[in-house]
Amino acid sequence: MKFLDEAKVYVRSGDGGPGCVAFRREKFIEFGGPNGGDGGRGGDVWVECVEGLNTLIDYRYQQHFKAKKGEHGMGSNCHGANGTDVVLKVPAGTQIFAEDGDTLIADLTEVGQKIRLAKGGNGGFGNAYFTTSTNRAPKHANPGLEGQEMWIWLRLKLIADAGLVGLPNAGKSTFLASVTAAKPKIADYPFTTLHPGLGVVRSDNREFVLADIPGLIEGAHEGVGLGDKFLAHVERCRVLLHLVDGTSEHAGKTYKLVRGEIEAYGNGLADKPEIVALSKADALDAETLKSQVAKLKRAAGRAPLVLSSASRKGVPEALRAIRSEIDASAAAEARPVEAWQP
Repeated sequence: MKFLDEAKVYVRSGDGGPGCVAFRREKFIEFGGPNGGDGGRGGDVWVECVEGLNTLIDYRYQQHFKAKKGEHGMGSNCHGANGTDVVLKVPAGTQIFAEDGDTLIADLTEVGQKIRLAKGGNGGFGNAYFTTSTNRAPKHANPGLEGQEMWIWLRLKLIADAGLVGLPNAGKSTFLASVTAAKPKIADYPFTTLHPGLGVVRSDNREFVLADIPGLIEGAHEGVGLGDKFLAHVERCRVLLHLVDGTSEHAGKTYKLVRGEIEAYGNGLADKPEIVALSKADALDAETLKSQVAKLKRAAGRAPLVLSSASRKGVPEALRAIRSEIDASAAAEARPVEAWQP
């Protein structure tokens, strides 16, 4: 199934049904009069967050969604049937934007959340509604109100506890495959990962969700390579694991390159807790490893972890560091805010 994280969709709620002009004329009924019923209400357009979805691929092949119109009223004071609602089902983490692409309408992060995007038009009143003491036989009825229509953008941001960032071929997919049951594509060339991936890490009787995204290259914020739009999928993460390829020419420059792209992306991503790790340690001799660690330490301002996903060297330490940052972030969110004292 193809991964799709953005879609433009047209929605329209149903028009209200028109009211009816009718009169009661029966041979043995002493008192007749108006008995036109009201029109039915148009259907609404809803967006609901559901389980079992992790992509917006359903909106790749259908972009127009219209709710049913309300039925017209009928004689004998019969009310028209209401129009059927339309429900757009989306995965958790979906944001809804207005047509301009900047105005946020809703952010659906939990299964079960539901929002009404477009309200159906009210049905028109039949002539029975307009009967008064001075107007005993009204001969007019209201048309139904029109529904609402709009274009919206659906954008998916994956919900994960930790995210992997780094240059292409830095070992991100290998790390994901070694610690989860996910089976990402792994090959000895750049950009093997073209779409974000998720995996559940189970370590020391704990679980957390790990996200892998395509690699960043210099100029990604200007659209070079696959661009930097995939960084949106780690915006919700509590911690980033920054993997730096130990076989690169200069680990420190590699680290600064990726950090520059993260800072250029913005949206608070550069302020997230970051764990720095030198990957592919088994491919280096002792002297080169020592040199690369020193260069990375100077660039990052702290000692990096040293790991090899293939042999799982340093992997348990990396998982413990991730869990520690996740717990610290969760504790900070749960901490009550003290009242201000003058």
